[in-house]
Amino acid sequence: MIDIGPLCAIMRKGPLAPWAELLPSQMAVCRNCRHGDFDLWMQHIEALPRISAQRVELDRDCISALPRQALPAEMLRDLETGLKQLHPWRKGPFNIHGVHIDTEWRSDWKWRRLQQAITPLNGRRVLDVGCGNGYHCWRMIGAGAELVIGIDPTQLYLAQFLAIGKFLGTQWPVHLLPLGIEDIPPELHAFDSVFSMGVLYHRRSPLDHLLELRGCLRRGGELVLETLVIEGPEGSTLLPSGRYAKMRNVWFIPSPETLAGWLLRCGFRDIRIVDVSFTTTEEQRATEWMRFESLADYLDPSDPSRTIEGYPAPRRAIVTAISS
Repeated sequence: MIDIGPLCAIMRKGPLAPWAELLPSQMAVCRNCRHGDFDLWMQHIEALPRISAQRVELDRDCISALPRQALPAEMLRDLETGLKQLHPWRKGPFNIHGVHIDTEWRSDWKWRRLQQAITPLNGRRVLDVGCGNGYHCWRMIGAGAELVIGIDPTQLYLAQFLAIGKFLGTQWPVHLLPLGIEDIPPELHAFDSVFSMGVLYHRRSPLDHLLELRGCLRRGGELVLETLVIEGPEGSTLLPSGRYAKMRNVWFIPSPETLAGWLLRCGFRDIRIVDVSFTTTEEQRATEWMRFESLADYLDPSDPSRTIEGYPAPRRAIVTAISS
């Protein structure tokens, strides 16, 4: 599926060694459980034109591979057509040699909210849990991280990451594995920074997820957590009776103060709520690169402050905390 040899070699030299011993067998399971379209996605990636980048930009809103000169119109069309074979593109944006991938989410807006609030990533070993196609992983490398490992079991996201990597180059210390956090050895305590963004509310047991995240961090390492929240005092939590914003797998949505209490109970300290923002239809929307329903379809058309089910519209908090 992917060559994990170079990553395993890096992992064996430090605190990630216990995971390196398990990783080959974990990837063998993934190879035997490939998505039915995975081989087709790989064919589309192989067919993409090979174009050297004169400049790669990982520290700007739009992750970019820029050519030495503008591509001929026919090559540009072929490149765009090939990348669209990996639809839907949810996290971005990207600019690949003049093809602008206008993804469903303006993921750069989230990065802007957190980048000045987190511990600088220079020289840090970073884990991104539920990383999607790796947009934020690339931003972490652009911010100076020594090593970034993203995990997400959705194999289309792996294909998109590989497609983008084909143009950005293989020299970057960034890797995406089609795994979940349950595949990381418990109490590994190997990462300097761990990101979990847009994952907690999909977990039936949010406290177990927080404990798993703490188990990935070295003592004194930083958790960067982003999740849905509601208004209310400490103790307030919404448990939707059915779907939330048409999502069937949403469980606990706490108030920011409740979330801080969960983190404290799970062994974190120095907890800071650094941002609380409503999600707008400018930040999450359908585009030609994601043609399915999006946020506007999830809200009450007569009252956009509520979801279509009548719950408070999506509001998201970013919280940082230190592992004790």
